[in-house]
Parts: sequence; C-alpha cells; structure tokens
Amino acid sequence: MTDTAPGTPLTAERLHADVAEVLGEDPATIDPDEDLLDRGMDSIRLMSLVETWRRSGAETDFVALGDEPTIAAWTRLLTPG
Repeated sequence: MTDTAPGTPLTAERLHADVAEVLGEDPATIDPDEDLLDRGMDSIRLMSLVETWRRSGAETDFVALGDEPTIAAWTRLLTPG
C-alpha cells in the first residue's frame, strides 16, 4: 500500500487502490458500492488498511469501517469534502 506523508489527505483513488491491493484484485474490477466482505475483506485486511490510513492522518477505526464495508462509504468517511 502507498504510504504518504502524515497528514496528507486520502483520495478516493488511493482508497480504491489500497483496497484492491489488500484483496489482490485489479481496482477496475471492484465496484465502489460492492460489499467488500463478499470480495474477501476480513478483519486482518481491514486492520491493515486502518493502520495504513491512520499513518496518513485519517481518524478512523475498525468498527467505523466495518459498519458499511464499501469503498464508496469509506470514501465519504475518510476523504475531505
């Protein structure tokens, strides 16, 4: 996953790429509204994403992301604007 400088805002593109990477998938094959649990997202992968995104300045946790496991929901939660 791409680590950026602390405090660098996450982008929708980066979130999508990071998710695809932990799932071992091509980002183009993952619909932003698709339930990631159906794609193989599990607690270990989710915790890895949480830690990566926290290092980039995101304030989130496992529970917040687990409530609605889609890229679209995570983009709304984690990206500015």
